[in-house]
Amino acid sequence: MAAKEKKLSGKQKAAILLISLGPDVSASVYKHLSEEEIERLTLEISGVKKVETEAKEEVFEEFHNIALAQDFISQGGIGYAKTVLEKALGKDQAQNIINRLTSSLQVRPFDFARRAEAGQILNFIQNEHPQTIALILSYLDPQQAGQILSELPQEVQADIAKRIALMDSTSPEIINEVEAILERKLSATVTQDYTQTGGVEAVVEVLNGVDRSTEKTILDALEIQDPELAEEIKKRMFVFEDIVTLDNRSIQRVIRDCENEDLLLSLKVSSEEVKEVVFRNMSSRMVDTFKEEMEYMGPVRLRDVEEAQSRIVGTIRRLEEAGEIIIARGGGDDIIV
Repeated sequence: MAAKEKKLSGKQKAAILLISLGPDVSASVYKHLSEEEIERLTLEISGVKKVETEAKEEVFEEFHNIALAQDFISQGGIGYAKTVLEKALGKDQAQNIINRLTSSLQVRPFDFARRAEAGQILNFIQNEHPQTIALILSYLDPQQAGQILSELPQEVQADIAKRIALMDSTSPEIINEVEAILERKLSATVTQDYTQTGGVEAVVEVLNGVDRSTEKTILDALEIQDPELAEEIKKRMFVFEDIVTLDNRSIQRVIRDCENEDLLLSLKVSSEEVKEVVFRNMSSRMVDTFKEEMEYMGPVRLRDVEEAQSRIVGTIRRLEEAGEIIIARGGGDDIIV
């Protein structure tokens, strides 16, 4: 049934979009979804018998328009996006798209700062309170924030990293006040709801942008201050899929040090890129054995896969700490020549 004959729900549109995009693209999208979202979306996809051409075209058009709107937002804000969309699609349809995106079309706080040089921001905030610095860094691009954190005094780096990790929500009043201090001429565009920022994921992204020595200094200090937080950050700093960033020698060492059972489970649901990189560093006989065992393995539980990947990541981090392998990072001390 076409979308015009029966209004499609958001889940139905998402299912049609992923079916139309094909399994490879859909698998990439799944990596960014929660387990609950994956289950609901997979259930929706399994219930689709046939995708009508008209429904597919309508969903594609809506997705394309929303993607365009988000791109226009990043270029010049909501006003600019609305003007361009009105010229392209008409006033009513443009307003409909703007309304549908709601909070995702809000200009994030400190937007002006993300366009500034890291050194300029550092000069401005280095004497501020650690909580203020943590708030600002949590809104910047991870690489930009990592550069700034690396340049701050060592005695405050761990404190700021911890504050970012433990940050939950910040009231619009505080955000407005800090923004005004950082850039008085900018009119802050903040929603009236509490704005989510910070958290463990935020500090992981920031730490991924610092050099190895800064990361070690911060994590060593956090292990003393808050061991559980330090361990949680370590677990998320390198995920199994990042194995593709390792050099061949390092991958071969990881393969030797990991259990075959863990490798099998992890590769079972991995992308073709990950499989290709790992298989390239195995003997042809081992590759044949792995492929055969994976073929007859059958369905696997997501929890078992995550636990296996976690053990492999733990091995990778131990090897790195021992100096046996090198993980490429944002800083310059890990450049291999």
